[in-house]
Amino acid sequence: MAHVLLAMSGGIDSSASAVLLRRAGHRVTGVFMRHGARAEPAGRPGKQGCCSMDDAYDARRVADLLGIPFYTLDFEESFSKIVDYFVEEYDRGATPNPCIVCNRDLKFGKLFEYADAVGAEFVATGHYARVEPREGRTALLRGRDARKDQSYVLFPLGQRELARVMFPVGDFEKPQIRRLAAEAGLRVAEKPESMEICFVPDTDHRRLLRERLGDRVRPGEFRDRGGRVLGTHEGHQLYTVGQRKGLGQAFGKPMYVAEINAGSNVVVLSEEDERSRELFVRGANWVSQGPGPCAASVKIRSMHPGAPASVEPLEDGRVRIVFDEPQRAVTPGQAAVWYDRETLLGGGWIL
Repeated sequence: MAHVLLAMSGGIDSSASAVLLRRAGHRVTGVFMRHGARAEPAGRPGKQGCCSMDDAYDARRVADLLGIPFYTLDFEESFSKIVDYFVEEYDRGATPNPCIVCNRDLKFGKLFEYADAVGAEFVATGHYARVEPREGRTALLRGRDARKDQSYVLFPLGQRELARVMFPVGDFEKPQIRRLAAEAGLRVAEKPESMEICFVPDTDHRRLLRERLGDRVRPGEFRDRGGRVLGTHEGHQLYTVGQRKGLGQAFGKPMYVAEINAGSNVVVLSEEDERSRELFVRGANWVSQGPGPCAASVKIRSMHPGAPASVEPLEDGRVRIVFDEPQRAVTPGQAAVWYDRETLLGGGWIL
């Protein structure tokens, strides 16, 4: 059996992963990633963070119960770069996805370095996803529980990482995992879900943006597609494409954010929830197969169900995606990820 380095967040999924790995006979080393950002105490209803002191305590208790070594890794400096990315994306008029960047740079980037240092052959996490060897490659698949599937946020993983990763809960549904944790005597069995965004524990990302950007967040104009001024907004960084609520003004009818112009600090509104048939992505990563034109189901945000489209690779890591039917809220900065049924074929960042 293998030596597995397991990322333990103190939550139910990574804790259950520890149980499953031990039952399979693996030698497990648990690590808790301390990022240094404020987080709410664990157990708080609807808690937001995943890396509080209480979470670290919960992770250590699970490790002690199962008799596995446990270490805390200080990723505060590296994590601060993810917060910088989050702020910079809003400042340029895009909408960031920090969970994907955290998975790419920390949970799988830094953890593989630590795994090498301690001689662990594999890295495991509590993500609801699966991997499967296929014709000399490793395919990334959706988790069995469609409601909990997290493959979308894993699209940057390359073949080297996928060949060394384990997702122990990926073959289970969430109720099964809760039962498993309870039967194993884990106190986290009924722990509330951790929600995005862990470094915005009060859920007010606008507060964070104002704190970090200062006077760069300044009033500007709401305009319609024809350029007519409709009112004043509080700063383009505080809005996202497709947004309808929280515009700060009453227009007498529903209005949607259609475009964000960072250079002019203009937020364009539309009476219609605008839809796009075509989009382009950058930084494409072809995960389970090599690049090539294909028909696929494409997700343009984590909760998007996916829609049929044609996917065409271009030059310089760009991809053109054309949907069979136009889609709402195609948002620059978010990820577009394409699937063949259960298999994640690839993904990239929406331009």
